[in-house]
Amino acid sequence: MNKNLYGYIRVSTFAQRDDRQWAAMENFGIPPERIFVDKQSGKDFRRPAYQRLINKLTCNDTLVVKSLDRLGRNYDEMIQQLDIITREKQAAIVVIDLPLLDTRNKYGNDLTAKLISNLVIQVFSYVAEMERTMICQRTMEGLTAARARGIKLGRRPIDKPESFESIRAQWEAKQISARQAAKRLGVSCPTFLKWGKMSAEDRL
Repeated sequence: MNKNLYGYIRVSTFAQRDDRQWAAMENFGIPPERIFVDKQSGKDFRRPAYQRLINKLTCNDTLVVKSLDRLGRNYDEMIQQLDIITREKQAAIVVIDLPLLDTRNKYGNDLTAKLISNLVIQVFSYVAEMERTMICQRTMEGLTAARARGIKLGRRPIDKPESFESIRAQWEAKQISARQAAKRLGVSCPTFLKWGKMSAEDRL
């Protein structure tokens, strides 16, 4: 018989909303004080709320998540964590959006329940990991294509003030220090030194 119900909610950033996950937990009947929330990436399981939740889980408790990717996105670590939940903690896990993944003994046969749950866990954990890999791959391909088209990425270079050449000349003549020159130009010292080096190379 199941004892305590716990819910787990995760969004990748503080800007993302978690309203639908909260509503799902409420509809499942989980008390707010037993819902744990993390706002960080699902690439690994080093998350404070998740670790507190795992430490609380005991035999016959049930952990509920809205979807499998809310639990995590790393295939190997996902399998390890699901093993900890179901085997070491002897707790059940329910994925609301994936009714097949419900390790509570609703099949009337422990072996059947474990077999179905393990198969579903393997398949969907793999899908979650592949999705994350594809996102990274598409991002890298997009950056490569943008560079090939001559699009400059990253922060826009700071334009040199009109007084740069005269201040640079004073610095080269050792009339002022690099720090003083940077202060007069309103930039950082490393930026001024970078400009100075570029100007020197242009004159070679």
